[in-house]
Amino acid sequence: MDPRIKMWGDEPYYGLGYDFDPTWFLSDADRALEAEIIDACQRVIRPLAIECDRTGAYPRASVDELGRLRLLAMIAPEGYGCRAASHTQVLMATEAIARYGCPSTAVIFMMHLVAVGGLVFRAHGNPAIESLLRRMDTDALIGTASYTDPETGGHFWYPKTSSATRVADGWHVKKTAAFTTSSGHANWYLTQTTSPDFSGDYSDLSVFLLYPDEVKGNPDTWDAMGMHANQSAPVEIDAVIPENRIVGWPGDGARSNDEAIDPLAFLQYAGAYNGVAMACLDVARRHALRRGHAQYGRRIADYATSQDSYGEALCEAQASRLFAYGMAKAMDDATDGGSWEMYANDPDAAPRSAFTAWGLEAKVLAAGLASRVSDRMLQLCGGRGYTRAGEIERLVRDAKAGWVMAPSNEVSRQIVGRWALLGVESVDWWNQKVDERALRNELGKLDAAEKQQLVDELSAELAGAGD
Repeated sequence: MDPRIKMWGDEPYYGLGYDFDPTWFLSDADRALEAEIIDACQRVIRPLAIECDRTGAYPRASVDELGRLRLLAMIAPEGYGCRAASHTQVLMATEAIARYGCPSTAVIFMMHLVAVGGLVFRAHGNPAIESLLRRMDTDALIGTASYTDPETGGHFWYPKTSSATRVADGWHVKKTAAFTTSSGHANWYLTQTTSPDFSGDYSDLSVFLLYPDEVKGNPDTWDAMGMHANQSAPVEIDAVIPENRIVGWPGDGARSNDEAIDPLAFLQYAGAYNGVAMACLDVARRHALRRGHAQYGRRIADYATSQDSYGEALCEAQASRLFAYGMAKAMDDATDGGSWEMYANDPDAAPRSAFTAWGLEAKVLAAGLASRVSDRMLQLCGGRGYTRAGEIERLVRDAKAGWVMAPSNEVSRQIVGRWALLGVESVDWWNQKVDERALRNELGKLDAAEKQQLVDELSAELAGAGD
C-alpha cells in the first residue's frame, strides 16, 4: 500500500488526498495514528454517525473505538500508561474524527479531553484522579466538562447557579448546567462552581470530579437542529462528594480555566470545525466528480463556476487549518512537546495561558469556516445535496453548532477586539470593572432632580450596607 495515497477501506479516499493536508506538521507517529483513526472512522464511526443522526442514539461504539486507539487519556503522561500526546497530535486527532467520522463524536471527544486536561493539570498526588487516568483508555471511560450556566449564556466561565460547601464528609456541590455533552451517558463529570466561603467574587472558583450516581443527566431532552448524537443536555448536581474529589484546591478554578480548560477547548474547537469544513469539501468533491449533465456531457466538477466555488472554499479552509496547526506547534514549543508534568513541581506555571487570544481567534475562524463552507458545498451539490442520502445536509446542520457553542463567536470576537484595542486589562472577565465613560455619559442625561434622586438612593444603599 502506497503511504502517499489516503485510503478508505480498500479504496482510495473519495475526498481530498494528502496533497491538501498540512502533513509537514505531523511526525511519523502522528501520521500512523491518523491512518488508524481514518480506518476506525471508515469501519465504525462514520456509519454510526449516519445512524445516530437519524435516531439520536448516543454513539457508544464510537467512544469504545476512541478508547481502543488510546485517545481518551492521550494527553496524560506516560507514567499513567498514556500517550503523552502533543498539542499537534490532539489537533490532528480531533480534526480527523470530525472529518472522516462524526462531528457529534468529535464534540464528545473534545468535551471529554478538555475535562481530562482539568484532571491532568492537578493529578499529581491525588490517587482518585491518578486511578481514573490509568483506567480511562482500557475501560473506555468517557467524561465531560459541565461548565455552562443557564443564566450566563456564552460566558461559560461565570457560574452563577452553583455553589460548594465544606461538610464533614468532604464537599456539598450544587450545580445547574445548561448544556453538558454526554449528559446521562458520561462515566465521569468535571464541573466548576463558586468556591466554598464564596463572597461575591466570581473569579473565586473551584473544580470537582463527580460520577454518574452524583449527577442527574437529562439525555432524553436533547433535541437540536444538528449534533443529534452528542446529547448536550442539561445536568443537575446536588451531591456530597469525598474530600479528594476536589481537583486542585478551593479557588484554583480560574487558573484551571486559563491553563488547562481553555487552551485545549480552543484548540479542539479549531480541530472539530475545521474537520467539519473539510468533510463538506470531501463529500462535495465526490458528488462533483460522479454527477453530471447528460445534455452537455460534463460533470459538475468540469464547470468553471464549480471550480471557482470549490477553490475559494478550500483556500479559506487551509488558512484556518494552518492557523490552528501553527498555534498547536507554538504551544508544543512552549511546553516541551505538550507535557503536563511541570505543574507537579510548579503549580503556578502558565505556558498555555499565553495563547488565550490566539485560541479565541482559532475558534472564531474554524466555526465561521464550517458554517460558510457547509452552505457553499450544499449549493454545489444542488438538489441531491438537500437529501439525506448525500450526507452534506447532515454536515450543514452539524456545522452550525460551532458558532453558538460557548464562548459564541460574537462573545469571542468582542473579547479579541477589546483586548486588541484597549489592552488585556480591559477585558472584564468577571464583570467587576466600571465603564466610567458609559457611566458619565448616562449621568449626563439626568436633570438636577433625577441626579438628586439617584444621590438619595445611593446614600440609602450605603447607609444600609453600614448597618
